[in-house]
Amino acid sequence: MSRDLPAGWSTDLAILALKGAVVDDRGDHLVVTTPGNPRFHWGNFVLVTEPAAADDAARWMSVFEDAFPHAGWRAIGLTREPGDRTAWTGLGLDLEQDEVLTASTLPRMTPLADGYLARALVSDDDWSQRLRRDVEENDISGVHDPDDFLRFSQDQVRTQRAMSEDGTGAWFGAFDTDGVLVADLGIVSCGRRARYQSVGTQEAHRRRGLAAHLLGVAARWAAERGCEEWVIVTGSENPAGRVYRSVGFAPAAASTSAYRPPPR
Repeated sequence: MSRDLPAGWSTDLAILALKGAVVDDRGDHLVVTTPGNPRFHWGNFVLVTEPAAADDAARWMSVFEDAFPHAGWRAIGLTREPGDRTAWTGLGLDLEQDEVLTASTLPRMTPLADGYLARALVSDDDWSQRLRRDVEENDISGVHDPDDFLRFSQDQVRTQRAMSEDGTGAWFGAFDTDGVLVADLGIVSCGRRARYQSVGTQEAHRRRGLAAHLLGVAARWAAERGCEEWVIVTGSENPAGRVYRSVGFAPAAASTSAYRPPPR
C-alpha cells in the first residue's frame, strides 16, 4: 500500500501487515482484518483515510458493521480529529487522541540505573514474564474482561516472540537482581521507520530511568537495521510523553480513534 499516511497510522499498518493483517483499500478508507487474531480490536477495524470525511460518523459506523457483522466492538481510526465530536459520542463511541512523537536523529542513550540488567527477551521465562506483566496490569486496572484479555495477550506475546526470532522486531527488558522483569518495550522495523511498542514499567520501579534507557537500546537495534526515523505513540494524557521528549522525540500529527468496547 502506497498511501501517504501520518507516521502513527503508517507504522500501525506496517506492523499489522507483519502480523498477518489484510488491508483492503476502498478509496477513502481501509478495512483492516487480522485473521490470525480475530479478538484484536485494533487489528480488525476501519481507518478513514480521507480527512474531510472524519465527521461522517453514521456512515463509518455502517461501514464497520458491514465489514465486521459479528464484532461486539466498534473501532474506527481517523486521520483528523472530528470537528463535531457529538456525531460520534451520540452513537456511543469514545473519541480518543493519541500523541505521536518522532525523532529523525538517534534518540539519546541514558545510563542504566544501578541494580538492573538490560537485555533482549529470549527465553521461555522471559516471555512468560512479559505475558504475566500484561495480565497483572489489566487485573489492577480492570479495563478489559480478564478471560478475553488473557487470550488476547497470549496471541500478542506469541506474535511478538515470533517477530523477535525472525528479526523484524525486538523486545528488551530491564531485570532486577532477582531476575524479575520490571520494565520492557518492543521495537519493530517498518522500512526506514522504527516503531516502539508497549512501553511499560512496574509501579515500584518507576522514576529510575529504566524506560528511557531501553528506548536508547532499542533505537540502536533499529539503526543497525537501516532505520532513520523513530516513532512512538502514547495517550495524550500519559506523563510518559515527558520521558520520550527528554531523549529526543518531538510531536508529530496525532492519531484519533473512535471506539466502543464490547459489552461485558
